[in-house]
Amino acid sequence: MNYPDYDPASPITPLTAEELNALDMLLHRLPADGTMTLDGLDGFLTALVVGPCDLLKQLPSDQWLPMVWGGDVESGNAEPAPAPFASKRQKKSTVVLVLRHLRHVSHQIQHDTPQWEPIFSVAEQGASEWADARDWCTGFLQAVDLLPSAWDAVWDDAELGPAMAPLLALGGGLESTNAASMQAESNKADNDLGEDAAQDLDDPAVCDNLSRSVPDAVLMLLARHSSPVAAA
Repeated sequence: MNYPDYDPASPITPLTAEELNALDMLLHRLPADGTMTLDGLDGFLTALVVGPCDLLKQLPSDQWLPMVWGGDVESGNAEPAPAPFASKRQKKSTVVLVLRHLRHVSHQIQHDTPQWEPIFSVAEQGASEWADARDWCTGFLQAVDLLPSAWDAVWDDAELGPAMAPLLALGGGLESTNAASMQAESNKADNDLGEDAAQDLDDPAVCDNLSRSVPDAVLMLLARHSSPVAAA
């Protein structure tokens, strides 16, 4: 199939809870390495929207959509093979769901920010709830990897860089940036998140503390660097 390009003027049709659950289950069941989780997909699409470079205009959808399911299987045909999907129909349905979710995320984060809520895993322990944004942040950084040089100014920014440090720590990308200077700036601001970033992410309290700082960092990035990609 030929992948449709993202249309920023398309109708906003948020996925229902049932559709999100079905997409989550499908992604878990696809027999392929590198398939994103629903959390990871949400982070991936968010980075396409808020990044400092307009990836949705620069890259055709066939360069980023297949990353959701770990890439297309090579074949001798002009059309991508349906694998890892069971059929072309299942693949087409998945593409439509992903593009609908992208449209909704783009609209919410840019035009209805109070209603935007990233999809993080949440674990319950008694009366406590622990947020875990590791998959979400991993997906976000997969979008960064599409054009990493465009993000250099983000990591080097004296204010924005430290704010993004928890996202990098959770997504496994902290070592690839100027982590030392980012941590120093965090400490100067009396921000204990820099200390958490060096601790055990399997500690639910540490992971929760870092995870809850991610949405504010993303909105700071949007305000500082993003160009609108979606119509109001």
